[in-house]
Amino acid sequence: MRTSNHLIGLLNFLTFLLSIVILGGGIWLSSRANSTDCLKFLQWPLIVIGASIMVVSLAGFAGACYRNTFLMWLYLFVMFFIIAALIGFIIFAYAVTDKGSGRPVLNKGYLEYYLQDYSGWLKDRVVDESYWAKISSCIRDSKVCSKTGRTFNGVPETYDMFSMRKLSPIE
Repeated sequence: MRTSNHLIGLLNFLTFLLSIVILGGGIWLSSRANSTDCLKFLQWPLIVIGASIMVVSLAGFAGACYRNTFLMWLYLFVMFFIIAALIGFIIFAYAVTDKGSGRPVLNKGYLEYYLQDYSGWLKDRVVDESYWAKISSCIRDSKVCSKTGRTFNGVPETYDMFSMRKLSPIE
């Protein structure tokens, strides 16, 4: 029994250290969030996740080290709900993006993706102007379009050269 308490205490101490890193990342993003919508989008989830992991790991650490059964039961129930929420999120993400797959296009080195292949929830998010403004802002801020273009001896590639390239779905 004593070894298991030490093991649980050690694991919770390590998750506490991880939560400090996550919380620090969220706070760091909030200090830089004035520049892009993408950073604003990520800052609060990181801060909430970091703080939640910190509280849960402290409860588990204190419960294991001081043999407090109330804290251990609280830790057990909270961890159960966190794991259930993560499983629910994974199922939701899979259900939303499941039907969307690329289709081969004649004389193209890449697959084409159609919005109507995806779920109604995802389509509504992409079509909605307020969501699309945030998405396009993230794309512009990351300079994705300028990174996909290539030059050969200082000359930009032609459309035919671009369309024959093997592109990833993100590109």
